[in-house]
Amino acid sequence: MDDPSQLADRIAALETRVEQLEGARTGATRPDPDGTVPDRLRAAAPEAGGVAFAGSLELPGGRRIAWKMGHLAAGMLGAGWGKIAPALAAPGHPVRLGLLQAVLSGTRETAALADTLGDGTTGRLHHHLRELTATGWLRAERRGRDDIPADRVVPLLVVIAAAGGRIRDRRMDHDR
Repeated sequence: MDDPSQLADRIAALETRVEQLEGARTGATRPDPDGTVPDRLRAAAPEAGGVAFAGSLELPGGRRIAWKMGHLAAGMLGAGWGKIAPALAAPGHPVRLGLLQAVLSGTRETAALADTLGDGTTGRLHHHLRELTATGWLRAERRGRDDIPADRVVPLLVVIAAAGGRIRDRRMDHDR
């Protein structure tokens, strides 16, 4: 092995292998063969990037949700955010958050949801249900029964995760 190019290739291969082993030992994330989400966002919009979120879960009662969404950063930064204030504010109320949590947990009947308020006042319950329905967080399935639309389940959980950090379960480590 007198050829310097062979030696350089072998050294490069060894350096790559050491980096892989060191990453595995320290718990660093390994490259996704299809590219990481940040890699794909950079490829889709190399100048400004973007934001993506996704989820796959089974709710109590067996309802399966698999959903993803991505937005280019330039479009988001240039949009009028004031228009979405009602949709952000609606689930921000503690009672409404409790109602959304109850619905995701399988309580969908209005009478059962009234019990989650603890004071038995249906007027207050209907006020909160109307706010959540008007902003798209709830949908009336039929009279006296509400549900969260499939395209709102993952975004709701993303908002909860972002606002709450580590909630009950360990947070999954992701690419940085």
